[in-house]
This record gives sequence, C-alpha cells and structure tokens, in this order.
Amino acid sequence: MKTEIDLIFENVFDQIDKSWEEEIGFLQKLCQFPSTLGNEAPIQHFIADFLEKELDLSVSKVIPDPEKLSSHPGYSEPEWIYDERPVVIGEYRAEGDKKGKSVIFQGHIDVVSPEPVSFWEHDPWGAEIVGNKMYGRGTADMKSGVAAMIFALKAVRDAGIKLSSNVIIKTVTEEECTGNGALAAIEEGFKADAALIPEPVLGQKGLIAQVGVIWVRVKVKGLGAHTEKADKAVNSIIESYKMINALLDYEKELNSQKRHKDFAEHHHPYNINIGKIHSGDWPSTVPSECTIEARVGFPPGVNPQDVKDDLKSYLLAAAEKDEWLSENPPEITFYGFHAEGFSIDPNQELFDVLNVAHMAVEEKPLEVGSFTATTDARFYNLYYDISATCYGPTGEGLHAPNEWVDLDSVKRVTKTYAAFLLKWCGYSNVIITK
Repeated sequence: MKTEIDLIFENVFDQIDKSWEEEIGFLQKLCQFPSTLGNEAPIQHFIADFLEKELDLSVSKVIPDPEKLSSHPGYSEPEWIYDERPVVIGEYRAEGDKKGKSVIFQGHIDVVSPEPVSFWEHDPWGAEIVGNKMYGRGTADMKSGVAAMIFALKAVRDAGIKLSSNVIIKTVTEEECTGNGALAAIEEGFKADAALIPEPVLGQKGLIAQVGVIWVRVKVKGLGAHTEKADKAVNSIIESYKMINALLDYEKELNSQKRHKDFAEHHHPYNINIGKIHSGDWPSTVPSECTIEARVGFPPGVNPQDVKDDLKSYLLAAAEKDEWLSENPPEITFYGFHAEGFSIDPNQELFDVLNVAHMAVEEKPLEVGSFTATTDARFYNLYYDISATCYGPTGEGLHAPNEWVDLDSVKRVTKTYAAFLLKWCGYSNVIITK
C-alpha cells in the first residue's frame, strides 16, 4: 500500500513529466546566453524575471564587493570589476510554523570559453538536441543543473504543495575562477540549514571531498633582439620551458606524497595544468618576455597560502640552478582561485535525505565520491557550518569541445531534487489546486 509521501512523490513527478518540454526550452534558452566571465548580466536578468514571474519568488540581486570580502579566508583576488554582474537570489518563504529544514539550491551560470570553436561539431551557443543529448557550452557545466533545481521547485508549487520551510535559489557568478559570487551571497545573509549544488562533477553521486586550487602566473624575462642576432639573445619562450618543467616536477612531488584518505584510490589527484602561455608579437623578433599561467591542485586540509609560499620557493630554487634565470629570476604572482579543499562525513542527515530522494527515482542507493577540482560547496562546509554537497546530471566535454548533457539524467535529477525538497523541507497537508 502506498504511503502519503509516495502519492505526493508521484503527483510531483507527474508534474515534472508534464512540464518537461518547458524545462527543455528553458535550458536551451540558458545555454544560448554566452555567459563567459564579464558577460553574465543578460542571463542573470532573464533568470531573475523567471523566478519572480513564474515561481512568485522574492528576488534579490547582489553585486560582490571586493572591499567587503577581502578579509574573508575564502576570498580570491580578481583582476576584473563586478559592476553590472549580479548574483541572483530567489526566496521561497514558507508560511506558518517551520516544520522542516531550510535549503539552498545553488548553481553557477558562468561558463568557460568555447574556443577554439572550429573544434566543435555543434554551435557552442546553439543548445542543439541530438537524440537524448543537448550540445553546447555550459549544457553540462552546469546550466542543466540550474534548470533542474528551478523546475523541481516549480513542480512542487505547481502541484499545489506548500513546503514547510524556506528554499533559496541562487544563481552565482565566478564559480569557474574565484567563487566570489557564492561568497558574496552568503555574506549578505542568504543562509540555510543545508546547500545542494547541482554540479555534474560526479553525476548522480554525492560529493564528500574536493581538492584545493590556486592559480599562479610566472613571468619569465629574456633578452630580445632581431633574429639575425638570435645567437646572442635570450629567448624568453625557451627559458619558460624551464619553469614549466619545474611546475611539472612540483606536480610529481605533490602526487608522490601520502594521499589524503578521500583520494587514496585516485592515481593522480593533484593536477597542475599549464593553462595559458603568451609571448612575442613578431616571428622575426626574439621575444623579451613570456608569461605562463597555471592551475595547481592540492590536498584538503592545506592552507592555500602555504601552497603559494611553497610553490614560489620551489620555482625560485629551480631558477637558481639556471645560468640566465639565476641572474634574471622569474616574477611569480597569484590571482584568481584561493580555494581550500574539504572533506566531510557522509554519515549526516543531508546525505540520508538525499539518499531517500535518489532511491525514489533511481531505485538504488546513493553513492558518494571525491572530486579532483573545486566547487562552491567549500564555502558552506568550511566557513559557515552549513552542510553542502554536489549532485547533478551527467554529461561529457566539460571545458572541452562538444560539451553535452544527457537529457534523461536532467529529468531524473529534477525529480530527485523535488523529492529532496519534500523530505528535507517538509510540506503542508493542504493541497491547493491551481
């Protein structure tokens, strides 16, 4: 015999099925916004209008203020401004006695560049659907999760169910480079008992650990000249190889150390990526300067500043062994990510309830895992004593050409989020027919 909650689940799941084409259309619209760094405003205004008009939420917009945030241990130093780049917050406010617990659903709408576009088989901003896949930049990472979390709440409301505790919907900026969007919204007071982030990092598994991340910039000097005197010049690009090799040697050292328990089975958890290199402006000129930018991963429980200090010392020591670089040491600076890793215990109520919701849709127990990059979940777990995890749709091609998301997984995740809302927040016995 079916219980009341079984029947309510069925009612809400039916609502998600009925509104599925609308959800796909909404996701396509999100993915057609080229919301790269600095270009987030149009999609944020679109989402704010949708939350206000379609879900009847109270909507706020927050602009990150570096001056206010700079003393926070989770703050990352940007090299850009925040004017006209809002974080959007939609609030569902429960009426009467709060019987359940409040929750934040938070997704990021910033995406990385799709370049080189020539490598794509589909328009990166086209949100083209082929079979059960939607292609485009941000389809998996993570606009599909944003659509799922919004339409989960919408389905609960459209089914005429009143939740017994507050729900906060956040769409944040800069998850891909600082996390300052998420931090700014929390610091403005938008908090809850737990946070669920619809990241695709592990697909439909719960996240229990992630590494720390910093960004480093290494500027190498050369001795420029006309090519006809190249034998007497010093090519900064060639000199930069020595710093690249030093970074890769540092990566080997990181991974040769005893692994953190949550990454013990991972063969290479701490990655250093040489992400950018720039030098020169003329083929017949020996370049005088070369700049390398890299991303550095490191274990949970380590202070990002300690990694910065250690890495800088390591690179300067490597430079000391070279005839040119010892006399012309590289300039080493840091910007962007200053992100500490975390590890949390899955034996807590957040995972228990997520498991119930997952089981209601997938009919198998929730699995958990660790992630070798960073997410905004770190802020809640490290600094605010708010339990947070990630659980999202599945796809491929994150940060790569031909990114896609599995649409079947988007629908299932939408249902799981809806079930989570009902179990975590509680609900009223009053069913309203719209």
